[in-house]
Amino acid sequence: MTMSDSSKASTGLFPRFDIPLLGMMFISGFFASNAFDLWGQLISPALGFANLSPHGLARSLLGTLGLPNGDFAGYFVHFYLVGLIGYPIGWLYIFNPIWTSIFKGRHIFLGSAIYGFGLWVFAIGGITAIAGLPFFLNFTGITWVALAGHVLYGIVLVWVIRLIEHRS
Repeated sequence: MTMSDSSKASTGLFPRFDIPLLGMMFISGFFASNAFDLWGQLISPALGFANLSPHGLARSLLGTLGLPNGDFAGYFVHFYLVGLIGYPIGWLYIFNPIWTSIFKGRHIFLGSAIYGFGLWVFAIGGITAIAGLPFFLNFTGITWVALAGHVLYGIVLVWVIRLIEHRS
């Protein structure tokens, strides 16, 4: 994956943080977060699988940290801080530069799916433990629906980023 000329840093691996990049993060994060929530809160339960409530994990984490943990705070952290900012930054500044260095921009679909898997490990394996919840939520149905949701998030995020870049 390449960044448009206006977003490239001097090294070529890390995009320069500017307004167009911020817009791209928000747009790609918006579509990826909506795909995640559509899967986890509508499609998965309709198929008889678990119903995800990712704002609940955010609320648990906030409560563990002694911060306000009402519904609004949980949704705000999950959708805005994580979905629109945190995970896109993780792709743009951590995972993609490593992937690009190793694979020279090839196999980006595989890279996006692996990134989503890593997000799942981070969220369901790590954040749940910090929040005082069972490790990987005891590998219940929510765990596997969340795996599919995070992989879907990674794929949609990168697909939208690439779509925006190709139109630039």
